[in-house]
Amino acid sequence: MATTTNITSTYAGEFAGKYVSAMLLSGNTIANGLIEVKPNIKFKEVLKRLEIDSIVANASCDFSDTSTVTLTERIIEPKSLQVNLELCLTPFRSDWEAASMGFSAHDNLPKTFSDYFIGQLSAKIAAKTENDIWGGVAGAGSFDGITTLLAADAAHTGAKKITGEAITSANVVAQLELVLLAIPEQLLQDDGLHIYVANNVYRAYTLSLGGFGAQGLGANGVNGQGQNQSVSPTLFAGIKIVPVNGLPSNKMVATVKSNLYFGTGLLSDQNEIKVLDMSNLDGSQNVRFIARYTASVQYAVVEDIVSYGLGL
Repeated sequence: MATTTNITSTYAGEFAGKYVSAMLLSGNTIANGLIEVKPNIKFKEVLKRLEIDSIVANASCDFSDTSTVTLTERIIEPKSLQVNLELCLTPFRSDWEAASMGFSAHDNLPKTFSDYFIGQLSAKIAAKTENDIWGGVAGAGSFDGITTLLAADAAHTGAKKITGEAITSANVVAQLELVLLAIPEQLLQDDGLHIYVANNVYRAYTLSLGGFGAQGLGANGVNGQGQNQSVSPTLFAGIKIVPVNGLPSNKMVATVKSNLYFGTGLLSDQNEIKVLDMSNLDGSQNVRFIARYTASVQYAVVEDIVSYGLGL
């Protein structure tokens, strides 16, 4: 008698949370702690900003206000999203059976075929979420990313919104300097300050450090290391430069990580993960994967953000 692998599974609400977490929180930006995560937003949440001017005054016997307090708000509202896929399970089953018999380099084997299958698809969803965090445009299956929000924000203008140009190893240092000079002074001593860069910008900067730019470093580059520029973290004028997979080419964003938020509802009743074996219904070797979850991003203080190349 042939062996049957029953993979039909359903997880809902908080029981789906661990799977939704794997799908959303394993991307480059979130996994490396480069953004603040608000994990339990049911519907929407207010990001409050408190401004206080001239807080200290000369002493006197009377009470009088010494400053003005201004409270402003931004809203983060996770968008409801879903994934509906139908795939042939045969390739997945053979891989899982090989792993379960010990013919695998994986140390942590999922206990069930359902977990294995979900894990394979979670990596794809994590990559999509990473792209949306930075460059997403609200539409079918996407939410507005940081660069999209900044481009539409009328308050983001002037010297902090740098037009930019195509980045090469010859111009990357000069362009990073433009970003550096536009960063508000009060942020420069904040340990959470980062310059988030697209992968092509990071590669250009590494090439420049290795002596392939126009910086007069010579063939051996910084510290005579040539292309072995493996210093971690990578710095520019003491500020961390971090490549993020989701940031579109030639773009940069400078701010403190506590100013950027990713919102989702890991405990929400809307969460749902289903793996449906269709063999008992139509005799096929297909399996359907269904996921429902919420996600979005927002920043708190636009004045504390420098952008580069939003229009490129």
